[in-house]
Amino acid sequence: MNARRPRYRTGNETLDQRILELVEAAGATRDLDLVFEMVVSAVRMGREAADRGDLKLVNAALKELRYSFFVFEPYADVPKVSIFGSARLRRDDPAYVVARDFGRAIAEHDWMVITGAGPGIMEAGIEGAGAERAFGVNIVLPFESEASPLIAGDPKLINFRYFFTRKVTFMKESKAFALLPGGFGTMDEAFELLTLMQTGRSPIAPVVLLDSPAGTYWETWRDFVDRELAARGLISPQDLGLVRICHSIDEAVQEILDFYRLYHSSRYVGRKLVLRLRDHVSDHALDDLNETFADIVVAGRIERVAAAPSEVDDADVPELPRIGFQFDRVGYARLRQLIDRINLSAAPGG
Repeated sequence: MNARRPRYRTGNETLDQRILELVEAAGATRDLDLVFEMVVSAVRMGREAADRGDLKLVNAALKELRYSFFVFEPYADVPKVSIFGSARLRRDDPAYVVARDFGRAIAEHDWMVITGAGPGIMEAGIEGAGAERAFGVNIVLPFESEASPLIAGDPKLINFRYFFTRKVTFMKESKAFALLPGGFGTMDEAFELLTLMQTGRSPIAPVVLLDSPAGTYWETWRDFVDRELAARGLISPQDLGLVRICHSIDEAVQEILDFYRLYHSSRYVGRKLVLRLRDHVSDHALDDLNETFADIVVAGRIERVAAAPSEVDDADVPELPRIGFQFDRVGYARLRQLIDRINLSAAPGG
C-alpha cells in the first residue's frame, strides 16, 4: 500500500488484508488506497444485501466512467470544449452553421470538441472540428440514440446508459463550454453548468452562449433570468458573469482563449484555493488583486505560493507559478472576475 492509507474499510481486518492482497496482485501501481476503497464499497454493498437494481446501477455507472476515463486519457493534455444544442435543428438552420463554424475555428487553435454525438448541433460541431478532433458521448435512448455517421465507429465515441455519468464526463473533461439553441436538454445543461460553478462543485470555466448574428434565443433567456431570478433575489446579479452571450464565432473563440491567457487551473490545498498560472504576476498586479477582491478573502492576503507536496506527488503541474488565498467558498462569480483580472494583467498594457 502506498503512503496514503485508506480510511474506509470493511470492519473485518482479515477481509481488509485479503482485499489489499487482491489489489496488489491485480497490478495496480498507484493510488492503491483509492482502488482498495472502491473494492471495499462493492464488498459492503454485497454484504448489506443491496437491492439488485441498486447494484446494477452502481455497476453500470462504474463501468461507464472507467471506460470514459480510459478513452480520454491519451488526450489529457489537449484542451476540450463541450458543445451543447438541439438534436433537432437541420443543416440549413443558422444555428447549425454557427456550431459547425465554431467547431472548425476552435480546432484551428488546437482544441478538441466534445458533443453528444447525435444529429443537429452535435453533428455540426463534429463536422466543423473533424472527427479526428472530436469526441462523442452518446446517450442510448429509444429515440435519437444513433450516433452521427461522422463519428460512428470512432474509438473516441462512448455510449452511455445514464445521463448522470454522461454529464460527469462532459464536466470533467471540458475546459470550456459552448451552448447553442436547444430544448429541455440544452436548458438542463445550461442551468446545471451554472449551478455547479455557482456552488463551487465544478471549476470555473468559460461558458459561451452562442447564437446566429440575428438570433434572439439567448437574449430571451437572459431576459427571463434577469426578470424572474435576479430581480427577485433568487440569484445574485453577479452570477450572470459566469456566462457570455456571443453573436460571432470570433467573439466566442476569443472569450475561451482569453480565459486561459494567464490562468491555467485551480485546486484546493488545505484551506487555500491555489490558482496555477502560465506566468508570474507582477507585484503591482498582486497588489491590485488584494485591493479589489478583499471581499472574498477570509484571512490573510492573496500571495505567491509554492507547489504543495500533494501537488508534486500528483504531478499536478508543479512547475507552474501559483498564487493562493483563503477563499470564502461563496463568491464564485467574484472568483470568475478575479480570474478575468489576472488574465487582463497579462494583456498588453495590463
